[in-house]
Amino acid sequence: MTSPRGPLAGLTVVELTSTFLGPYCALLLAQMGARVVKIEPPEGDIIRYVADERQVGLGSAFLNFNRGKESVVLDLASPAGRETLDLLIDSADVFLHNMRPAAMRKLRIDPDTVLGRNSRVVYCHAVGYGSGGPYRDEPAYDDVVQGVSGLAAVQGGSAEPQYVRTQVVDKTVGVMAVAAILAALHERSVSGRGQAVEVPMFESMASFLLMEQQGARVYAGRRGGTGYARTASPYRKPYRTADGMIAALLYTDAQWRSFFRLIERPDLADDAQLQSIRGRTERIDELYRLVEEELARRTTAEWLEVLRSNAIPSMPVNSIEDLFDDEHLRAVGFFEDVEHPSEGPLVHARLPWTFSRSGVPSVPGAPSLGQHTEATLAALGLDDAAVRSAAGRPHHPPEPQAGPPA
Repeated sequence: MTSPRGPLAGLTVVELTSTFLGPYCALLLAQMGARVVKIEPPEGDIIRYVADERQVGLGSAFLNFNRGKESVVLDLASPAGRETLDLLIDSADVFLHNMRPAAMRKLRIDPDTVLGRNSRVVYCHAVGYGSGGPYRDEPAYDDVVQGVSGLAAVQGGSAEPQYVRTQVVDKTVGVMAVAAILAALHERSVSGRGQAVEVPMFESMASFLLMEQQGARVYAGRRGGTGYARTASPYRKPYRTADGMIAALLYTDAQWRSFFRLIERPDLADDAQLQSIRGRTERIDELYRLVEEELARRTTAEWLEVLRSNAIPSMPVNSIEDLFDDEHLRAVGFFEDVEHPSEGPLVHARLPWTFSRSGVPSVPGAPSLGQHTEATLAALGLDDAAVRSAAGRPHHPPEPQAGPPA
């Protein structure tokens, strides 16, 4: 039985990105069957060396974000490296990069230049800030955009702003970039022409956050009244039970009625204000505090049985370690065992989406730095000398350092 090829089989993506946003976008495309050629400088993507236990440029984050890709080293500061990039772009369906405008123009990978060479390519620029605004040349990382987009303030609530403890901006905008690329590919199937797609982190996260946080500012001319009362409540949190923790959410009229019955509070069930979501929202702190008090009276297992039997969403609170033993993830085959040629047996999360007809391929492990340079460039017609000239001097991973990283 042949392995499924995935819905994007036959597409070639040239990826010139680093850290998390662009690599995550390209990973998802690879997991759906696209061929992804990752262009790296001679020193490699900086993420290669994060948690790099063996000092070979294959740290755990790089292994996760760069599965199923070809690593091609090009020295874009050299004429030969830059010309070779053009050859790769000429046959690409998608060109994805995350360089700031000044660097983009210096390297001549601006939209006009690239589309002038390949009019069918979907050119995706994942950038910090949109090119039409005054922030366009500012550097951007996940933490910075969490701050400027309002996300850190919302996360901190009434206390000091806080960062979400994962690269939520990079990964969210990476998925948005996938959506934008697929939309442009669909349009190309109609028009026959590629186009430039700009996916800015700041605007993407501002849009993402404002969906429910805009509040009264949705009405033109209004001031204040932003935020979303339910998510702002200090009592909205995982709740402690008699023997552990539980995540439970009461939301609909029926769910609250069931809960009031379960805790033997007919007075609350009969309270007219609490019979509508609007009225409950006005008293959300009181209600969530009540939930906190009540859930502490029984064990996690008891509450899960009772809440689920009343169609109230509830789950145990997992740690990251717990995910590897989760019965549901195990049943759906969420984790894949991959044999890496240098790192041995690895465990990876598969693409979380399924496709009934095309399926998705099982992609190989992340490449070593420059693993595919020779074969990929030879396929373009370059001889050994031209390959060496384009790739520049080989890079060796940094020597191990004493003490924790800075």
